[in-house]
This record gives sequence, structure tokens and C-alpha cells, in this order.
Amino acid sequence: MPIDSNTMLAGTLQTDPRSGGLKRSSGVNVHAIVAETWAEVRDDGNTQVDWMIASYESGSKSDITVVAKGNGGASACADALPELEPAFGGCRMSNGRFTGFYYCPEACSAMKKGRASMHKNGVLNVLEGRDGEIKMAPGFSE
Repeated sequence: MPIDSNTMLAGTLQTDPRSGGLKRSSGVNVHAIVAETWAEVRDDGNTQVDWMIASYESGSKSDITVVAKGNGGASACADALPELEPAFGGCRMSNGRFTGFYYCPEACSAMKKGRASMHKNGVLNVLEGRDGEIKMAPGFSE
């Protein structure tokens, strides 16, 4: 798939010691809208967006885009998690810190779980300035 100006190749690299240390990409393509939406979350002047959720673009195994964003804190974010798809994202916590998360529902297929776990670091690396990671799930609250 060709890469356009709206796509960022995430920097998840895997090193195989048997190859003499050659690195290879995880193959995830994070669309620019993810970084742009994360900037909205981190913008102190923006009271409309304090969380975002990204997931696979419909029908894609490697393209990540924003699927939801809003305000209401971590609990509102947890309520918006997809039921059948892996999700990545971040939110502004009540203490002002910015955290990221990776969520994979139990109902998700094993293939999707495996692919998403390989793409996790590549997606979360796009969320610049995040401070740690939380275990997000439906019903989560601070």
C-alpha cells in the first residue's frame, strides 16, 4: 500500500540477534489524524477533547485512524471502547497527566490480538508527551 502525506510509519522496530542486529518495522501505518487528535487532547485551551481512541481503519490490517474522541475523562473514554476491535489511545487524567493505553477485548479473535500487540508500541509512540500507560477497559474510572 502506498504511503501518502496523511500517514506516518510508526517506529516500532524489532531486532533479531540471528540477523546480526538488523532492524525491521512492525508494518503499522498510523494516519496523521492520530497525532493531530492527540495534540487536541494535550491542548490546555481545548475543553472539548480530553481523550481519544484509535483503531484499525475498516477492512485494514495495518492502517490506524481515530475512531472516537471526546471529553469526560477516562471513564467516558472507557465507555466508548469498541466491543470487537483492538484499540489504542490516550487521555488526560484528573491530575493533569497524559496517559496512553492499549485495549483488546476478550471477544477479539486471536489473529487480531496478536497483530495489535505487535503494533502497540508503534501506535503509542505517536502519542508524544504521554506519561505512562493505564490498563483501560469498559467500566474504568480513575
